[in-house]
Amino acid sequence: MKKWLALCAGGLVLSLQVAANEYQTTIEQFQRSPSTAEFFDNAYGYAVFPTIGKGGIGLGGAYGEGQVYLGGRPTGSVNMIQISLGFQLGGQAFSQIIFLQDKRAYNAFTAGSFEFGAQASAVALTYGTSAQAGSTGTGAALGNKQSKANYVGGFAVFTLAKGGLMYEASIAGQKFNFKAAKTDNKAD
Repeated sequence: MKKWLALCAGGLVLSLQVAANEYQTTIEQFQRSPSTAEFFDNAYGYAVFPTIGKGGIGLGGAYGEGQVYLGGRPTGSVNMIQISLGFQLGGQAFSQIIFLQDKRAYNAFTAGSFEFGAQASAVALTYGTSAQAGSTGTGAALGNKQSKANYVGGFAVFTLAKGGLMYEASIAGQKFNFKAAKTDNKAD
Protein backbone atom coordinates (compact mmCIF):
# COMPACT_ATOMS: atom_id res chain seq x y z
CA MET A 1 0.00 0.00 0.00
CA LYS A 2 2.80 2.44 0.90
CA LYS A 3 4.55 1.72 -2.40
CA TRP A 4 1.32 2.37 -4.29
CA LEU A 5 0.80 5.70 -2.47
CA ALA A 6 4.41 6.70 -3.12
CA LEU A 7 4.01 5.83 -6.80
CA CYS A 8 0.77 7.89 -7.03
CA ALA A 9 2.40 10.85 -5.25
CA GLY A 10 5.41 10.64 -7.57
CA GLY A 11 3.12 10.55 -10.61
CA LEU A 12 1.24 13.61 -9.38
CA VAL A 13 4.47 15.57 -8.84
CA LEU A 14 5.71 14.55 -12.30
CA SER A 15 2.43 15.57 -13.98
CA LEU A 16 2.54 18.97 -12.24
CA GLN A 17 6.12 19.47 -13.46
CA VAL A 18 5.13 18.54 -17.02
CA ALA A 19 2.24 21.04 -16.91
CA ALA A 20 4.51 23.79 -15.54
CA ASN A 21 7.08 23.03 -18.26
CA GLU A 22 4.34 23.15 -20.91
CA TYR A 23 3.41 26.69 -19.88
CA GLN A 24 7.04 27.82 -19.67
CA THR A 25 7.82 26.29 -23.09
CA THR A 26 4.82 28.05 -24.64
CA ILE A 27 5.78 31.39 -23.10
CA GLU A 28 9.34 30.97 -24.41
CA GLN A 29 8.02 30.21 -27.91
CA PHE A 30 6.03 33.45 -27.92
CA GLN A 31 8.98 35.39 -26.45
CA ARG A 32 11.14 34.34 -29.43
CA SER A 33 8.88 36.26 -31.82
CA PRO A 34 9.89 39.88 -32.44
CA SER A 35 6.17 40.66 -32.81
CA THR A 36 5.51 39.98 -29.12
CA ALA A 37 8.64 41.51 -27.51
CA GLU A 38 7.07 44.89 -26.77
CA PHE A 39 3.97 43.19 -25.35
CA PHE A 40 6.02 41.10 -22.89
CA ASP A 41 7.88 44.29 -21.91
CA ASN A 42 4.78 46.46 -21.39
CA ALA A 43 1.70 44.29 -20.71
CA TYR A 44 0.07 44.44 -17.29
CA GLY A 45 -0.55 40.67 -17.51
CA TYR A 46 -1.20 37.86 -19.96
CA ALA A 47 -3.06 34.58 -20.40
CA VAL A 48 -1.29 31.58 -21.95
CA PHE A 49 -2.94 28.56 -23.59
CA PRO A 50 -0.33 25.89 -24.49
CA THR A 51 -2.78 23.95 -26.67
CA ILE A 52 -6.21 24.82 -28.03
CA GLY A 53 -7.85 22.12 -30.10
CA LYS A 54 -10.29 23.18 -32.79
CA GLY A 55 -12.40 21.18 -35.22
CA GLY A 56 -15.59 21.20 -37.18
CA ILE A 57 -17.75 20.05 -40.02
CA GLY A 58 -20.27 22.88 -40.53
CA LEU A 59 -20.68 23.28 -36.77
CA GLY A 60 -17.38 23.58 -34.94
CA GLY A 61 -15.83 24.23 -31.64
CA ALA A 62 -12.59 24.76 -29.81
CA TYR A 63 -11.39 24.24 -26.27
CA GLY A 64 -8.22 24.96 -24.34
CA GLU A 65 -6.99 25.40 -20.80
CA GLY A 66 -4.53 28.05 -19.68
CA GLN A 67 -3.14 30.21 -16.94
CA VAL A 68 -3.30 33.95 -16.31
CA TYR A 69 -0.10 35.73 -15.25
CA LEU A 70 0.51 39.00 -13.42
CA GLY A 71 4.08 40.11 -12.84
CA GLY A 72 5.30 36.87 -14.42
CA ARG A 73 3.53 34.72 -11.80
CA PRO A 74 0.36 32.64 -12.35
CA THR A 75 -2.72 34.07 -10.64
CA GLY A 76 -5.29 31.50 -11.74
CA SER A 77 -6.52 29.09 -14.35
CA VAL A 78 -8.68 29.87 -17.36
CA ASN A 79 -10.44 27.84 -20.01
CA MET A 80 -11.50 28.94 -23.47
CA ILE A 81 -14.59 27.68 -25.29
CA GLN A 82 -15.47 28.59 -28.85
CA ILE A 83 -18.50 27.59 -30.89
CA SER A 84 -18.58 28.38 -34.61
CA LEU A 85 -21.10 28.06 -37.41
CA GLY A 86 -20.37 28.26 -41.12
CA PHE A 87 -18.28 26.57 -43.77
CA GLN A 88 -15.57 24.64 -41.95
CA LEU A 89 -13.92 21.27 -42.27
CA GLY A 90 -10.98 19.79 -40.41
CA GLY A 91 -9.13 20.18 -37.18
CA GLN A 92 -6.13 22.02 -35.85
CA ALA A 93 -4.19 22.73 -32.69
CA PHE A 94 -2.60 26.02 -31.76
CA SER A 95 -1.15 27.92 -28.82
CA GLN A 96 -2.55 31.30 -27.86
CA ILE A 97 -1.42 34.21 -25.71
CA ILE A 98 -3.60 37.17 -24.75
CA PHE A 99 -1.81 40.27 -23.52
CA LEU A 100 -3.75 42.39 -21.02
CA GLN A 101 -2.73 46.01 -21.50
CA ASP A 102 -3.63 47.46 -18.12
CA LYS A 103 -5.33 46.85 -14.77
CA ARG A 104 -8.77 47.44 -16.29
CA ALA A 105 -8.20 44.75 -18.95
CA TYR A 106 -6.78 42.32 -16.36
CA ASN A 107 -9.77 42.84 -14.05
CA ALA A 108 -12.25 42.45 -16.93
CA PHE A 109 -10.58 39.23 -18.11
CA THR A 110 -10.36 37.73 -14.61
CA ALA A 111 -13.86 38.75 -13.46
CA GLY A 112 -15.04 35.16 -13.91
CA SER A 113 -16.54 34.96 -17.40
CA PHE A 114 -15.31 37.05 -20.32
CA GLU A 115 -16.13 37.11 -24.06
CA PHE A 116 -14.28 38.79 -26.88
CA GLY A 117 -16.37 41.19 -28.93
CA ALA A 118 -16.29 41.35 -32.71
CA GLN A 119 -13.59 44.06 -32.65
CA ALA A 120 -10.91 41.80 -31.15
CA SER A 121 -8.11 40.70 -33.45
CA ALA A 122 -5.49 37.96 -33.47
CA VAL A 123 -2.12 37.76 -35.19
CA ALA A 124 -0.94 34.34 -36.33
CA LEU A 125 2.77 33.90 -35.62
CA THR A 126 3.58 31.17 -38.13
CA TYR A 127 6.22 30.61 -40.73
CA GLY A 128 4.91 30.51 -44.29
CA THR A 129 1.59 31.85 -45.42
CA SER A 130 -1.18 31.78 -42.87
CA ALA A 131 -4.32 33.72 -42.15
CA GLN A 132 -7.35 33.48 -39.92
CA ALA A 133 -10.67 35.23 -39.72
CA GLY A 134 -13.66 35.23 -37.42
CA SER A 135 -14.99 37.31 -34.60
CA THR A 136 -11.46 37.22 -33.22
CA GLY A 137 -10.44 39.35 -36.21
CA THR A 138 -7.79 38.68 -38.78
CA GLY A 139 -4.12 38.02 -38.71
CA ALA A 140 -1.58 36.91 -41.24
CA ALA A 141 2.01 35.90 -41.46
CA LEU A 142 3.88 35.96 -44.76
CA GLY A 143 7.34 34.44 -44.65
CA ASN A 144 9.19 35.89 -41.67
CA LYS A 145 7.03 39.01 -41.56
CA GLN A 146 3.94 39.12 -39.38
CA SER A 147 1.24 41.72 -39.49
CA LYS A 148 1.60 44.37 -36.79
CA ALA A 149 -0.58 43.80 -33.75
CA ASN A 150 -2.07 46.47 -31.57
CA TYR A 151 -4.15 46.44 -28.44
CA VAL A 152 -7.86 46.56 -29.16
CA GLY A 153 -9.97 47.38 -26.13
CA GLY A 154 -6.99 46.55 -23.88
CA PHE A 155 -6.26 43.12 -25.42
CA ALA A 156 -3.75 41.81 -27.97
CA VAL A 157 -4.05 38.18 -29.13
CA PHE A 158 -1.39 36.04 -30.80
CA THR A 159 -1.59 32.44 -31.98
CA LEU A 160 1.05 29.87 -32.91
CA ALA A 161 0.01 26.97 -35.14
CA LYS A 162 0.92 23.53 -33.77
CA GLY A 163 -0.59 21.26 -36.41
CA GLY A 164 -3.60 20.20 -38.40
CA LEU A 165 -5.47 21.63 -41.32
CA MET A 166 -8.77 23.43 -41.23
CA TYR A 167 -10.72 25.23 -43.93
CA GLU A 168 -13.11 27.75 -42.56
CA ALA A 169 -15.26 30.76 -43.26
CA SER A 170 -17.24 30.90 -40.06
CA ILE A 171 -18.59 33.14 -37.33
CA ALA A 172 -17.02 32.39 -33.96
CA GLY A 173 -16.49 33.98 -30.59
CA GLN A 174 -14.25 32.97 -27.74
CA LYS A 175 -15.53 32.76 -24.16
CA PHE A 176 -13.16 32.55 -21.20
CA ASN A 177 -13.84 31.32 -17.68
CA PHE A 178 -11.30 32.33 -15.01
CA LYS A 179 -10.78 30.70 -11.64
CA ALA A 180 -8.42 32.50 -9.25
CA ALA A 181 -5.66 30.58 -7.54
CA LYS A 182 -6.14 30.29 -3.79
CA THR A 183 -3.33 32.81 -3.21
CA ASP A 184 -4.43 35.29 -5.92
CA ASN A 185 -4.81 38.86 -4.86
CA LYS A 186 -6.86 40.40 -7.63
CA ALA A 187 -5.57 43.71 -8.97
CA ASP A 188 -7.50 46.69 -7.62
